[in-house]
Amino acid sequence: MKRRILGGTGISVSEFALGTMMFGAMGNADHEESIRMIHTALDAGVNFVDTADVYSRGESEEIVGKAIKGRRDDVVLATKFALPMGPDANQRGGSPLWIKRAVEDSLRRLGTDHIDLYQMHRPDPDTDIDETLAALSDLVRSGKVRAIGSSTFLAELIVEAQWAADRGGHHRFRTEQPRYSILTRTIEGGVLPTAQRYGMGVLTYGPLSSGWLSGRADPTRGHRVATAPQAFDLSVPANQVRLEAVRRLTELAAEAGMPLSHLATAFVRSHPAVTSVLIGPRTPEQLDDLLAGADVELSEDVLDRIDEIVPPGTEVNPADNYLSASPAIGDKRLRRR
Repeated sequence: MKRRILGGTGISVSEFALGTMMFGAMGNADHEESIRMIHTALDAGVNFVDTADVYSRGESEEIVGKAIKGRRDDVVLATKFALPMGPDANQRGGSPLWIKRAVEDSLRRLGTDHIDLYQMHRPDPDTDIDETLAALSDLVRSGKVRAIGSSTFLAELIVEAQWAADRGGHHRFRTEQPRYSILTRTIEGGVLPTAQRYGMGVLTYGPLSSGWLSGRADPTRGHRVATAPQAFDLSVPANQVRLEAVRRLTELAAEAGMPLSHLATAFVRSHPAVTSVLIGPRTPEQLDDLLAGADVELSEDVLDRIDEIVPPGTEVNPADNYLSASPAIGDKRLRRR
């Protein structure tokens, strides 16, 4: 498993990172099997494990904590905060009040005294980014956190956070975690160049586009993204276009002598801004398939043909990025008198 340096942190991480959203009630409820899968990934050379407090309401973090017990020094451990962890408005977001509580809860569930990368899961329009960065900087100075990062930030928010860190003398976000796949390429136009400009590491998620690029005979079935059913509804014209794109990509993968899943992950790894690609298997079979594609590299010809099927900087269905839309667009009360 090849490694790259994570932005300016000096931390060496594997080109594949193990995403654990599917470990727990949201996916695989079998703790022992999930633990074995984490061990399989570590034994294969993956040293980067990513989770979040919101995944199965802390259950994923607990599973990861059990799996890395006795192997903590071999793991670059990342987790996230900011999405709702309860009905109270103070159990979410980027306020110093919540950050101080959230990090202690994550440390306890993970069974560790420090987190290598602590990421803000989503932007918080209700909290001044200066307040958030000040609280996160306190965690770095205390030794509870080694580095901080953002997730699903638009390019302008990345810049705002970098400037706020500079003005306030805070630790800055060293990484960004965006959604990125062959079918979801919007970040190529702004987010990735911005991350490169600021020397940030990029940890991408969703390389299989929620299963569309998994190689299943029917990519609209078997998915687990119930929060975005519009992304799989074939009555939506954009999904008919996507189905045709997947058909052409499947043919291209076969011509190149590889499964579609390997074409998909290799495509994401090919972008020079990308440090590590999150793979999020639910079953051992899915993990084995993804790990088998860890060293696949795509030729210029194959990359050019991918560009012909899905042009650079575009997305086949805007519904894919429903989680990263600006509140100013998503909430009509913010754009009407």
